[in-house]
Amino acid sequence: MPVQASYIMVIIIWSTTPLGIVISSAGMSPTLSVFLRMAIALLLCFIIICIGRYRVPVSQRAWTLYGYSSLGIFGGMLLSYLAAQTVPSGVISLVFGLAPVLSGLLAQRLLNEARFSLIKWLGLALSMVGLYLVCMSQLSELALAPLGLLYVLGAVSCFSLSGVMIKRVKLAIHPLASTFGALLLVTPMFGLVWWLADGQLSINNWQMSAVLATVYLSVFGSLVGFIAYFHVLQKLKASTVALTTLITPGFAMLLGAWLNNEQITPTLLAGAAVIMVSLAVFQFGDSGWVGVTNRLKRRLL
Repeated sequence: MPVQASYIMVIIIWSTTPLGIVISSAGMSPTLSVFLRMAIALLLCFIIICIGRYRVPVSQRAWTLYGYSSLGIFGGMLLSYLAAQTVPSGVISLVFGLAPVLSGLLAQRLLNEARFSLIKWLGLALSMVGLYLVCMSQLSELALAPLGLLYVLGAVSCFSLSGVMIKRVKLAIHPLASTFGALLLVTPMFGLVWWLADGQLSINNWQMSAVLATVYLSVFGSLVGFIAYFHVLQKLKASTVALTTLITPGFAMLLGAWLNNEQITPTLLAGAAVIMVSLAVFQFGDSGWVGVTNRLKRRLL
């Protein structure tokens, strides 16, 4: 597949995933919805691995990697599905867009990475302002319960922590094998959570849109999207890949308003704009500042 097609696919899948989560919970409990998604994804991943004869390592280091990966899948997905009961899909996408900032903070502690520059601290401060505006929009203007927003924040925290912890494991492994190992761990966990929290299938209450959304998330959100993202990471610069965090939240908000009648308030728009600017400053501010200082030096010399 051409890398340009993979890049477009990543943007489309990441933009539609939050709305898919909201729709997939129609007529069924969120715990059942996410369990079915993981079960289907696990089955498909197993079939692909068998056909392609991919090797799945079972060493202690490999299981450590699967465990770190499952943290992002289990914590991130479960809390996202619970949040989707009250929080619009566009807001979920916006908050998840802050994952690079949170990952950078965690990496300083857990990976001993370099401390933030002044530009990155500025990006972090702007992101907090944008997050405050988004939360105020949901709590005051739309009168939504704060618990949903806490779920989203918990989800992005699990996702970011998982990504950082994965970097601590030095292991060459195919992404399909890593995905299969993580799904093998989390699928029974999702099944147990569903059984304890609900335990009811109630198939007669399922809506066709929820079934189709679950299948879409299983095939594209959990498998195709991951493969396309790995392809993009291999072929494109990290700065180009980082642009996806700037593009997808805007598309997700528009899709939520168009297809799910989600309300976009002026405060929410302002918060979204500040978050987009903060991500741009955080991701590309240092390189831009270096370019400006170099031009100034050339002129002075």
